[in-house]
Amino acid sequence: MSEHHTPNLIVMANRIGQFFESMPDRPEALMGIANHIRKFWEPRMRAEFQRLMDDPGQTEVRDIVRQAWNAHRALLCEALPAPV
Repeated sequence: MSEHHTPNLIVMANRIGQFFESMPDRPEALMGIANHIRKFWEPRMRAEFQRLMDDPGQTEVRDIVRQAWNAHRALLCEALPAPV
């Protein structure tokens, strides 16, 4: 799917993942992605991204971003607003 049809949060997350993908230490890269999202995304953005990540049909998220989200989900979902 082209980038202009992809939800903006996925585009942003994939760019973050692309930056960290070249790191030789995979666990450090996954933590870097998680820390970046935790630090720079407000809770509503993380809550929306969580909803996107929970969609089993979501295939546009880079593998490294999905790995980072799954490995550090507790940190990333901390203090999120309740779903409506």
